[in-house]
Amino acid sequence: MPEIAKDTIALLSYLLPGFLAAWVLYGLTSNPKPSQFERVIEALILTFFIHVMLPVAQGVMMFLGKHVYALRPWDSTSQNLCKLLLAIATGVLLAIYTNNDGAHKWLRKLGLTTRNSFPSEWVGVFSRKITYVVLHFKDGRRLYGWPREWPSQHDKGHFYIQEPSWVLQDGGQISLENVDGLLVPSSAVKWVEFVDTPEEPQDA
Repeated sequence: MPEIAKDTIALLSYLLPGFLAAWVLYGLTSNPKPSQFERVIEALILTFFIHVMLPVAQGVMMFLGKHVYALRPWDSTSQNLCKLLLAIATGVLLAIYTNNDGAHKWLRKLGLTTRNSFPSEWVGVFSRKITYVVLHFKDGRRLYGWPREWPSQHDKGHFYIQEPSWVLQDGGQISLENVDGLLVPSSAVKWVEFVDTPEEPQDA
């Protein structure tokens, strides 16, 4: 039994950089967290990538230590610190490419895929379409404004609409004076209309 516990701790320690990279990735993106099994698979993949990069990072550190400045000798502590930094950097880079559709944009140009890196069409449209919107409520009302915040899922969360104004049946608007914004539950919205005016509010 002690041997099993020891092996389990060793395995978790080995996978820790991968779990840390995945934690940073999901903390900086709208991607839904996968199941426990999928998290372990992701941790294995990310851990493999980090361990592949570790000798490269070690070589760079050794070169800098020899020719520029040496912070400390390369030992187990330095190696663990390097793994930590690589894990954080990996998670941040993956988050950047996920949030701006970087990797998939390049792959689409090569004709390798038609997909994007966003977790859903909802997130993809709101991430790329920077413009005013009209929220169509289920009760027939319409609200015009700038979506400063918007939910990552269409059926959960809230919109934060700045410069809000109610849209009348004849197309006129009633501006809400002295109101910084309205917090609207997404469950009350039937659909979203994107207005073709890509200018952000002046106080953004």
